[in-house]
Amino acid sequence: MNWPRIGADAVLILHTGFIAFVLLGLVVTWIGIFRRWRWVRGFGFRATHLLAIGFVVAQAYCRIVCPLTILENNLRVRAGQTAYGDRGFIHYWLHNLIFFDAPGWVFTTCYTLFGLLVLGTLIFAPPRRPWFMMHDDTSPPPQQRETASA
Repeated sequence: MNWPRIGADAVLILHTGFIAFVLLGLVVTWIGIFRRWRWVRGFGFRATHLLAIGFVVAQAYCRIVCPLTILENNLRVRAGQTAYGDRGFIHYWLHNLIFFDAPGWVFTTCYTLFGLLVLGTLIFAPPRRPWFMMHDDTSPPPQQRETASA
């Protein structure tokens, strides 16, 4: 069994999941805002989404290659494959889905515009503040309030 190749495929799946979270997270947030889904205004979800696209934008401006890409390439070389060569089924389809050739400035511009959309969405439809950020710092979280009053 070629463990480095399996590891490289797992990293590719993780990378694709990260990209899907960034892209679909915003789409689902917009849909949820208009459909009044409470969870899309959750602080944890929205903060994680902003941090994810912020990380991508920062990498682009600093001209840093994504650490997941580096890890996948290293694992592929250890598996005896050339980086992004000798593709297996998973690698072939997922790689073609998330990678394409364009000048670096195109990606930086796209990441920046998408990051601004995420930031604009936070302003247009701000998330609910978590219980620990409420004005009354003496109140316990909602779950504890119910047991304390019983």
